[in-house]
Amino acid sequence: MELTAVQIGALVAAALIAGFSKTGIPTTGILGVTIMASFFAAKQSVGILLPMLITADLIAVYHYRKQVVWKHLIALIPWVLIGILSGYGLMRVIADAELKLMIGLLVLALVLVHLYRERRAKQLQTPTGLWFSAIMGILAGFATMVGNAAGGVMAIYLLSRQLPKEQFIGTGAWFFLTVNVIKVPFNVTLGTITWDTLLVNAMVIPIILIGTWIGIRILPRLSQAQFQTIVLGLSALGAMQLIVSSLLGW
Repeated sequence: MELTAVQIGALVAAALIAGFSKTGIPTTGILGVTIMASFFAAKQSVGILLPMLITADLIAVYHYRKQVVWKHLIALIPWVLIGILSGYGLMRVIADAELKLMIGLLVLALVLVHLYRERRAKQLQTPTGLWFSAIMGILAGFATMVGNAAGGVMAIYLLSRQLPKEQFIGTGAWFFLTVNVIKVPFNVTLGTITWDTLLVNAMVIPIILIGTWIGIRILPRLSQAQFQTIVLGLSALGAMQLIVSSLLGW
């Protein structure tokens, strides 16, 4: 695969962000998604980014292995599979610009819903029913399949569970490792993962490791309030970037 200098720069930035997002601030991952989607075709960017994310997931799972709340994952898995299958079917027919717009609107809507609930915390109870797990699981599965963009969806779900930041990261790490591995055969079938893309992935492994190291060092320095604010803010910014780029044809 021949890459331009600009694409190599984008790849390095996305690899660094992928590592950092898995061990530090999760929703920075949407920035990596938008960078890749801006300098590569949207579907091609999905296939290149997925193995990078899996590499970072493995580091995060190991480092935060004692910080997992399994009940929140088990409630999601059946619904996530439905979302992945739905996203797989859509990727066979949807255009790149439509894909970006759909993901952006989805994440932005979820951020706004969460902020509304935060402002009305005394009037609104945190959703705990099966319906909430089903909706969030399907959305997460769909978003992760079509654009590796489930970070915003999972951020809203895990924030609604009121998890401390370490459990937030540890629980999310196992979720994303599981679903990202499940997605590999689908992406191979779609032709987004090839031997050429895997060679590109191998070249940026050291950059991913640097990103995970930075994330591990940064997280303890953030208060819980700072962590939640940054997670939501970056989710919204990443969503708006996707929306704007799809509308302007970037």
